[in-house]
Amino acid sequence: MYSSVTSASSFETRKKLLIEEMAKFLPSDSIIADEETLRVYECDGLSAYCERPLLTVLPDSVEDVQKILKLCHRWGVPVVARGAGTGLSAGATPSPDGILLSLARFNRILRIDPEARTATVQPGVRNLAISQAVEPMGLFYAPDPSSQIACTIGGNLAENSGGAHCLKYGLTVHNVLAFEMLTAEGERVRVGGQGLDNCGFDLLPLIIGSEGLLGVITEITVKLLPSPDAAQVIMAAFDSVEKAGDAVAGVIAKGIIPAALEMMDRYAIQAAEDFVRAGYPTNAEALLLCEIDGVREEVLEYVEQVEGLFRELGAVAVRTSQSDAERALLWKGRKSAFPAVGRISPDYYCMDGTIPRSQLSYVLTRMREMSEEYGLRVANVFHAGDGNLHPLIMFDANVPGEFEKTEEFGGRILELCVAVGGCITGEHGVGLEKIRQMSAQFSEAELEQFHAVKEAFDPGGVLNPGKGVPILRRCQEYRSIGN
Repeated sequence: MYSSVTSASSFETRKKLLIEEMAKFLPSDSIIADEETLRVYECDGLSAYCERPLLTVLPDSVEDVQKILKLCHRWGVPVVARGAGTGLSAGATPSPDGILLSLARFNRILRIDPEARTATVQPGVRNLAISQAVEPMGLFYAPDPSSQIACTIGGNLAENSGGAHCLKYGLTVHNVLAFEMLTAEGERVRVGGQGLDNCGFDLLPLIIGSEGLLGVITEITVKLLPSPDAAQVIMAAFDSVEKAGDAVAGVIAKGIIPAALEMMDRYAIQAAEDFVRAGYPTNAEALLLCEIDGVREEVLEYVEQVEGLFRELGAVAVRTSQSDAERALLWKGRKSAFPAVGRISPDYYCMDGTIPRSQLSYVLTRMREMSEEYGLRVANVFHAGDGNLHPLIMFDANVPGEFEKTEEFGGRILELCVAVGGCITGEHGVGLEKIRQMSAQFSEAELEQFHAVKEAFDPGGVLNPGKGVPILRRCQEYRSIGN
């Protein structure tokens, strides 16, 4: 029935049919069909990419999600799952002829086992809510993206999110033991277990980071870690980004693994300081925040070593937090850097590429040269310890052609990351945003393998279509540009 309607190209008829079918098992307040309310769901955190879905549905039980998936699979209707919508790669942009599946009502922490150090949660639970729930037990959940106050754990799995502390504690994939997932056909499967290893193929790292292309996750068991006895942040100011980049390599070369090692450049320092008054030196060209945690004696020893190393490598000022309140304030400046940059520019475009640490100075210098070439300012605030860059290109969307110029500049930054041995994404995913650069990162043979994996999980291609993996014809067109 639905196929014949599709051939008639009648979106309104499709919409009516879907509403009729879904109203058989969903209450009316779980189906959003009016155009005004659907606008809320037309983009994620990257608002340059917008599409309004046919419908948004907000189920509150796994059984209802199963029914939705079975219906969409049978009718060939695209389904895009969405958490809090904080993603920055347009990975949750709806399909105009499909369903937006909001998991916002799956927001319960189901079980906490302090002895096993695990928590089992629904996908709509906020990242920070897990650490807040287990803090009285002396535990925490390690991945901490800057958006952790709002982003959800389901979205974190979709993008394999990291955060400032992933240098020591790893990405989402390193902090998840198991999850329950619904396939494109609505079949319920469990992946992983309570142990560190399981029999059969290890599907955890295949599915975590797959951006909703392979299934819809409905329950997650995460690892919890004991809260460290002590933690201090060393703030070091430099008169050049090159010296700061070299200092990052110097810390790691000493065999010290900080809990976090973050860098901000002049634009980001000044914007963050104006916003939250964290005490950053606004005359510095680059700032490093290096957090050392562990048992108290170990922290004191490493703090002394890192302070000396920073001075030896050219730091013009070094300050170490002396209280938890001071440490929190220093981090508040860093975690507020994105909205702070939003106060000094009408718009900004946040990129996400990863490079070898040894290439930091070179890549930052090349970005500065490209910034002058395009006439667009760039603020850099990023996870320097693991080479995950987040250049924020500032522009004005009201100036004709400026967004297109910004997008081109961003694409060249990603290609530079690939050229120096890095990757086009660190933690934001590919989504729609970086799909053209996939052909700069991977060969056609590799992309064919990605398509084979997608086909194995979702032969009908209904889950988050058009994201993550480009069709090969588009890659050939992209590679031919400039030839």
